[in-house]
Amino acid sequence: MQRLKSVIESARFQNAIIAVIVLNAIVLGFETWPAAMENAGGFLKALDRIAVAIFVVEIALKLVVYRLGFFKSAWNVFDFLIVSITFIPAGEGVSVLRALRILRALRLISVVPSMRRVVQALLRAIPGMGSVVTLMALVFYIGAVMATKLFGEAFPDWFGSIGLSLYSLFQIMTLESWSMGIVRPVMEQFPYAWAFFVPFILLTTFAVLNLFIAIVVDSMSREHAAEDEALRGALGGEHEEIMAELKALRREVADLKADRSDGPERR
Repeated sequence: MQRLKSVIESARFQNAIIAVIVLNAIVLGFETWPAAMENAGGFLKALDRIAVAIFVVEIALKLVVYRLGFFKSAWNVFDFLIVSITFIPAGEGVSVLRALRILRALRLISVVPSMRRVVQALLRAIPGMGSVVTLMALVFYIGAVMATKLFGEAFPDWFGSIGLSLYSLFQIMTLESWSMGIVRPVMEQFPYAWAFFVPFILLTTFAVLNLFIAIVVDSMSREHAAEDEALRGALGGEHEEIMAELKALRREVADLKADRSDGPERR
């Protein structure tokens, strides 16, 4: 069992599974191409079945080795559910599976250290984003109420209700056709409408969104610092062990020299 566990956790096994995942994702992409299905549809389906069989063998081996501990990993549970859907006898279920199986490529995150570091930083930044999201929601709500009151009657398609105003303000925040598409037509009837839209853009696009970037960058710097600290701690522990072993060797050598020097005197 220990030997099987070492095989499953080996780098070669993991790299082979990742290669199958990437190949399966490419095959599923080709299956959306009608010309590829006409010329090599049978071959692509055969590759898909082989990939599913490999995934089943992989999960079976992990279940044998880890048993109930297999389900303690979120990625293992995800893989188990995706592979299980394969055997549901439903045509729509197969198409859903093919869409979800693309998500297996996300397992690459756990292999590439830089990608894993970015994801961990984003997850750690989520709590700090709560206050920024609340501030953004407050600004949007106030802006939507004001826009509905000011421009709703003249432009009902954009600002006829608070929901339409929220969507229009979101489009303005992203700077997608905000000037020629919305603001300039509004300014033709309300010449001073720029006094509402320009501060809104400055506040949301250039101020609040930059707060998100700042939080993510700070979280990534903390992630780097934590990894560096852990690395220094590991190296420090190894250094102390090496020094202790060297001191022990010096004592043994000193004892051997003392025994040899005492031997002739006794004679």
